[in-house]
Amino acid sequence: MEDLRAKVESIRSQLRLHNYRYYVLDDPSISDAEYDRLLRKLEDLEAEHPELVTPDSPTQRVGHAPSSKFSTVEHVSPLLGLNNAFSQEELLAFQERVERQSGRSVSYICELKIDGLSVSLDYEDGIFVRGATRGDGMVGEDITANLRTIRSLPLRLNEPVTLNARGEVFMNRRHFDALNRERRELGESVFANPRNAAAGSLRQLDPKLTAERHLDIFLFGLGTAPTPGVQTQGEALEYLRRVGLRTNPHSQVCPSFRDVLDFVRKWREKDQRSSLPYDIDGVVVKVNELALQSQLATTARSPRWAIAYKFPAEQVVTKVLGIAVQVGRTGTLTPLAELEPVLVAGSTVSRATLHNEDIVRDRDIRVGDYVVLQKAGDVIPEIVRSLPERRDGSEVSFQMPTRCPACGTAVVRLPGEAATRCVNGRCPAQRIEKLIHFASKGALDIEGLGPASVTQLVEAGLVDSPVDFYRLKKEDLLQLERFGEKAADNLLASIERSKEQPFARVLFGLGIRMVGAEVAREVAAWTKSFEHLTKLGKEELLEIPAVGEKIAASILDYFANPENKRLVEGLLAQGLLQHQGDSEAPGTAKVLEGLTFVVTGRLEGFSRSSIEEFLRSLGASVTSSVSKKTNFLVAGPGGGSKLTKAAELEIPILSEPELIEFLRERGVRFD
Repeated sequence: MEDLRAKVESIRSQLRLHNYRYYVLDDPSISDAEYDRLLRKLEDLEAEHPELVTPDSPTQRVGHAPSSKFSTVEHVSPLLGLNNAFSQEELLAFQERVERQSGRSVSYICELKIDGLSVSLDYEDGIFVRGATRGDGMVGEDITANLRTIRSLPLRLNEPVTLNARGEVFMNRRHFDALNRERRELGESVFANPRNAAAGSLRQLDPKLTAERHLDIFLFGLGTAPTPGVQTQGEALEYLRRVGLRTNPHSQVCPSFRDVLDFVRKWREKDQRSSLPYDIDGVVVKVNELALQSQLATTARSPRWAIAYKFPAEQVVTKVLGIAVQVGRTGTLTPLAELEPVLVAGSTVSRATLHNEDIVRDRDIRVGDYVVLQKAGDVIPEIVRSLPERRDGSEVSFQMPTRCPACGTAVVRLPGEAATRCVNGRCPAQRIEKLIHFASKGALDIEGLGPASVTQLVEAGLVDSPVDFYRLKKEDLLQLERFGEKAADNLLASIERSKEQPFARVLFGLGIRMVGAEVAREVAAWTKSFEHLTKLGKEELLEIPAVGEKIAASILDYFANPENKRLVEGLLAQGLLQHQGDSEAPGTAKVLEGLTFVVTGRLEGFSRSSIEEFLRSLGASVTSSVSKKTNFLVAGPGGGSKLTKAAELEIPILSEPELIEFLRERGVRFD
């Protein structure tokens, strides 16, 4: 038996070596056929002697049954995101902050920013035992079984060390193209880009499906202290390579920041990036010394010792084939350019919003025009400009329709507004969009009620108002296509959970014009209940910091409509908002109660959204515009007009360090 065990382990050692040479070093030493022969031999031996199977065996890449859900994993140390820079000036500002805080010149390291998904890996005595998604940075999802399918991720390291490593899972372009070809042939929807394909593949409940997707990984850092002698990020990468983990070969230590700028300029070139078999969306710049990284520390969101330079948006030229008009939930008519499909920033784009009639006219965009297209923030397609020099005289100017394309009602455009609207509250397009909005993630967050499901329910005559969601029965759903027993149960459970959503979310979900998520939070915190809100007059509404003349008028108009009143009453009758005033956790210190803040500019230690939420948690009102009601303006670089207006109104202006000191004086702790 010992001879057999030794034989099995010998084959495993050979396979591990060949895996390492092929996937990590890109230097295979045997043919694929020879590798397959060894693997089959091992599989046969383990099948005959299952007692010899070990978790780190090369045969166990796909060894787990499908999961019904992912459990959670608490990270050994936070897996944080990075602050972004979009210009050389912002990179230099990062350098200035780092070197001011450290009191000396600093060496850096540049790494390519792989366009994938961050993961955390745990090895114990050299054996891969656990892997998780980043999640919220503190807790992620356990995707160990799926990570085991990635050939470039070793199940056993070259050394019996215990460590936590951080990496980026991605899909190269060749496998992405092959996957989408296969999906098209099967009549399935294609993935927008390699990152989306990697994300969908990594979160498959069946690891066998993940294994078919050919994912890859680069490791970029350690979550736990490395072995003694590793004092820099460059040495940490070398340490990861030494123990058998794959790192990206294009990192560079930069003794001066001029070297950093040169590295960024090199990879900013599209031709340089296209030479890679995978997508990158920027360059990560890190302080190289690990001790200095610890000294500079982190914020709740990101490290102070690193920044991600994001490449400028890619621009392409395509043709406008037509301009359609969509009707939104508030009746706004939005022109939508139908484009000749074109690949931009990793995905194929065939439509782009033109926002409103004025933008179409100002940019002189015509049907038949060639236009310059980019993705705003590498996400949202937008037309930058038309190319009139390429016109041949066949182009047709756009005219906003005088009647709603969905219901035929005459449209209106009020003075001072850019939007053209359908004022028919029973417009079928508006009804569907309102229902989709009500169920959306930012509102009631009803999982399973996306656009397709909502449209299906409306067309089946099962839903006409949000109240109808709460009247759905299982037998109603089972009559519909795509709704089996499990799907019906899941949707009904999600609808039931939505009854626990707080007042602010329900208020936002109603879709009152001009009442976005931020205004809804302010109004909910101020009024505490629908009963109180509906009794307020204009002057009382204007006392709410986030509410101005137009928003107040919109709220009053909404609740003056008997149909809207019936909707709210119906929601209350279905069990929503049983505890409307319980918006804050017990014991929360409201040290900023009664104070109104505005946040502007670029902050170093916080994102604007995170500091706004933090201020709200302390009882403050946070608004988007400076007025006489504003008590403090929190301003970082690039404060612009808000900074000017605050100075004119003699409103106290706090820098980020001054805000922190201000809060500490009121007993707020940051440790």
